[in-house]
Amino acid sequence: MDTDVRRLEAAIEAILFAMGESVETEALAQAIGQDVPTTQKLVRDLMDRYQQDGYGIQIIELEDAYQMCTKEQYYEYLINIAVQPKKIALTDVMMETLSIIAYKQPVTKAEIEKIRGVKCDHTVNKLVEYDLVKEVGRLEAPGRPILFGTTEEFLRSFGVQGLDELPVMDTVQVEDFKAEAEEEVQLKLDV
Repeated sequence: MDTDVRRLEAAIEAILFAMGESVETEALAQAIGQDVPTTQKLVRDLMDRYQQDGYGIQIIELEDAYQMCTKEQYYEYLINIAVQPKKIALTDVMMETLSIIAYKQPVTKAEIEKIRGVKCDHTVNKLVEYDLVKEVGRLEAPGRPILFGTTEEFLRSFGVQGLDELPVMDTVQVEDFKAEAEEEVQLKLDV
């Protein structure tokens, strides 16, 4: 292997390891002084090498970025040395709100509340705290409400590389959900 190629791969490894989170392809290319296609080839060659037996780490691709992480089959060894991270327990309300944000993003709290029919401040704040949702901008409207979207942690947590991999909702199913929601609202009003 060419020493220049190996030096560039080593630089990529160092950057991804040190950052600990995903690094955008363009930023990575700029850091190693290469163009994007060359950088992508270098990273993909590393990804292929790490997929072989004998490596406990891998590089994953998340939309237009790369991240170094451990291979899933070695998690049990990590747990033996580290305090097991607290698993996030998402309630039905949180999952419903997260689904709305994932499919409608960027979306405001008011839009979420209109769909759900109830206030969502606490739920959205919890999703932000869990790093599944983030502020992605402000709506050009009176009051400039915050727009929310999903994060890379959302992609990792749900095992998808991009939003285009989310399941497509069946229109009949959507209508069923709307009917159920309207029934629930009517029952609450009748009580």
